[in-house]
Amino acid sequence: MTLNRPVVLSFSGHDPSGGAGVQADIETLVSHRCHAASVITALTEQDTRNVKRLIPQSPEAIISQANTLLDDLPVNAFKIGLIGHHETAAAIHSILKQHPHIPVILDPVLAAGGGADLSNDRLMATIVDLLLPCTTVLTPNSEEARKLAGLTDLNDCGLSLLEKGCDYVLITGTHEATPSVSNQLFHDQRNWETYTWDRLPFSYHGSGCTLASSIAALIAYGLEPLQAVMEAQEYTWNSLNAAYQPGKGQHIPNRFFWMDENE
Repeated sequence: MTLNRPVVLSFSGHDPSGGAGVQADIETLVSHRCHAASVITALTEQDTRNVKRLIPQSPEAIISQANTLLDDLPVNAFKIGLIGHHETAAAIHSILKQHPHIPVILDPVLAAGGGADLSNDRLMATIVDLLLPCTTVLTPNSEEARKLAGLTDLNDCGLSLLEKGCDYVLITGTHEATPSVSNQLFHDQRNWETYTWDRLPFSYHGSGCTLASSIAALIAYGLEPLQAVMEAQEYTWNSLNAAYQPGKGQHIPNRFFWMDENE
């Protein structure tokens, strides 16, 4: 039996709680029937409540592992999550420049869901200078968009991030004090579309990872970014709507909600 599954290579941190990071990426990619390859950017000490410690991996190891995988696997998309250090961002950039034909979906994880800061000014500057010009779809939440753009108004942020080199920017609105959630997509020098979703009652660990990985999976299958962004939001909302709480902190997306529906 031969399975023809698109390959997505994820650069992500390791979350021991299993809610976010590379585990979230793998679950999402498998749920979309992709083959998930991964390079760990950082180890963490964390639970479902917050990140306590971040341990970046060496740039040399990241580059070596990625090159080994790329020599073997026909990678259809890159997904980038937690970076954690400016040298890690530079290492990932060196890989992307060698493979400019592979789409890049970047979830700029600058803080943990529990509030812990996972970035500094130098890392953010490196992301802006090196990674955004290589990015097909950028998926910041509203707080991350403001940090990366250095602006307050989200429309201005989206346009500014396009100018920094991204093809598409999807700013998610769960952190905004609004009755419903508005996600804004920017493309071609304008605010392309706004998507409105019912606000769900809990806070969630790994929602950003889920969204970006879903977009990466759908693009790996050949969907155009606009279609991938729309379908990935629906998948993510359904995962959150079916979320569960295994620990004492945030809820975890049920990325295999469709399996439960079929029972």
